[in-house]
Amino acid sequence: MRGAIRILGLDPGLSAMGWGVIALDGTRLLHIEHGVIATKPSLGLGVRLMGLHRALTQVIARLQPSAIAVEMAFVAKDPSAALKLGHARAVALLAAAEAGLEIAEYAPNHIKKCVVGAGHAGKEQVQFMVARLLPNCGVTRADAADALAAAIAHAHLAGTRAKLLEADARVRARVVVAP
Repeated sequence: MRGAIRILGLDPGLSAMGWGVIALDGTRLLHIEHGVIATKPSLGLGVRLMGLHRALTQVIARLQPSAIAVEMAFVAKDPSAALKLGHARAVALLAAAEAGLEIAEYAPNHIKKCVVGAGHAGKEQVQFMVARLLPNCGVTRADAADALAAAIAHAHLAGTRAKLLEADARVRARVVVAP
């Protein structure tokens, strides 16, 4: 597992931020660790955001990912909920930027399509497929399963991107520029 790339997936939320770290070793996905960072609604917004930042910074420092995959916000009707989710996402992006991580953001439908095969899959389907793709993960919380799904989606995209770069390099190596 020397050449493995660690990816931290995040499912941002103010009350519960799911996180999960996987390793991509060639084409093999390996579960490293996952969890949920919870805040108490009785605390003020600033204190809750500080708690999320502290806990996430500790996860990053301890598990040393090289990339982060963050689920984009999707809130259809409630502007207040959208704003709170935006604050939690900002904390996640800040912690990743402070650590110098490559940051990727994915729409929920894209993550579901990568993991389940259907962009409108339910949370139960996502959790089931995460458990199938990472058999030893033992994930029981939807927030953590969604975070692991974001990491898996990034791993799939990273593998595709690497293959495209290799193919492009091979093509460029064959091209002879005439003087």
